[in-house]
Amino acid sequence: MQTHLVAIVGRPNVGKSTLFNRLVGERKAIEEKIPGVTRDRIYARANWLNRDFILVDTGGITFSETMELEQQVQKQALLAIEEATVIVFLVDGKEGITALDEDIAEMLHRQGKPVVLAANKIDGKYTGLGDFYRFGFGEPIPISAVHGLNIGDFLDQVISFFPHQEDAKGDDEGAIRVAIVGRPNVGKSSFINVLIGEERTIVSGIPGTTRDAIDITVEQQGRKFIFVDTAGIRKKSKVKEDVEYYSVLRALKAIDQADIALLLLEATEGVAEQDQKIAGYIQDGGKAVVIALNKWDLLKEEGREKAAVTKVEEVRKYLKFFDYAPVVFTSIHEPRRLKRLFSLLEEVHEEYSKRISTPLLNQLLADALRINPVPSSGKRKGRIYYWTQASAKPPTFILFVNDITSIHFSYLRYLENRLRESFGFTGSPLRLRLRARSRKEVN
Repeated sequence: MQTHLVAIVGRPNVGKSTLFNRLVGERKAIEEKIPGVTRDRIYARANWLNRDFILVDTGGITFSETMELEQQVQKQALLAIEEATVIVFLVDGKEGITALDEDIAEMLHRQGKPVVLAANKIDGKYTGLGDFYRFGFGEPIPISAVHGLNIGDFLDQVISFFPHQEDAKGDDEGAIRVAIVGRPNVGKSSFINVLIGEERTIVSGIPGTTRDAIDITVEQQGRKFIFVDTAGIRKKSKVKEDVEYYSVLRALKAIDQADIALLLLEATEGVAEQDQKIAGYIQDGGKAVVIALNKWDLLKEEGREKAAVTKVEEVRKYLKFFDYAPVVFTSIHEPRRLKRLFSLLEEVHEEYSKRISTPLLNQLLADALRINPVPSSGKRKGRIYYWTQASAKPPTFILFVNDITSIHFSYLRYLENRLRESFGFTGSPLRLRLRARSRKEVN
């Protein structure tokens, strides 16, 4: 399924970061009334009317030819525009049109992408937006990013430009899609080259530059895998080339489109801060995950078995939220390890797609409640009447309770552990959702 990207662009200080935070529901971008605060593009998932998309906040465009920082911001914004499905052109509805707005509008026309024109900073009644029609992007939508005015109408317009959703077709149907992600220089390209050139039959390949995401379809024992080799995700402060910003976006999109994220870490270095951030993005997306400690052969042969235990302990320590993810050791010089990896990916995909019948779930719930009843929380004692699995990929369970606030997070964690003990779900995240029902409704 295609992942759509929506880029918010405009001159400095029109409220792009405020709108970004409004749409994603949290303060991910810095909000400051000083032009130029947002220097890097910031990415987040967003959803409207069951349409998922990646939202990109960009720095203010100035077209400066003298200031190096402004030039860098403009280049990054252009890259976001290039990747975007829809562009949000944000203007200041109070201040009106400026010469810089006109220059940006002219640039957007050259891109040939769908543009939604939004006039921000509108409070209550709004008039005088007629001048914005001359940009040629249709009717300007008056909004207030601060107060949430007309945000629903605005988003309706944004998603109207998304292509119709289509299921997987043709040769890709039934394939397991795996995004290979990690920091630069952990060996992703060499890793996939071994899969292609030595052990596997190449069914199809889409070539690209070394900085692009490359889809390669591979068959192994009658099962089809689509591997996406992505450029390394670097820490923002160390990203110098514009094309590397472009690569970050490609990698995040690859994760969103995958069933499984294969997170490559370098065995000799262990877990870095940026690895944790990548892992967080995988978890937020509800993707299955396998952690591979690559370049295992570089560790000294002496004490290798002991080193393996230490490395796994380190992964568990720094990626605590991935306690369900299998950890494997890989090396391009040890093909047997890669062969086992295919079996593991297939197993994790089955777990990710698994469904449990409601009778089995409620039998497990009865046992769990008997061993560890719901503790009292507040004035009302929590009760769980029953639960059912609502969906797979990731496995999602709905718990029908008397009062959502009376069920503590720690008890949901207890139930998740019981689910894993009984049904496995290796490598797959689990989602437990609460829904309030009275006893009368349940009966």
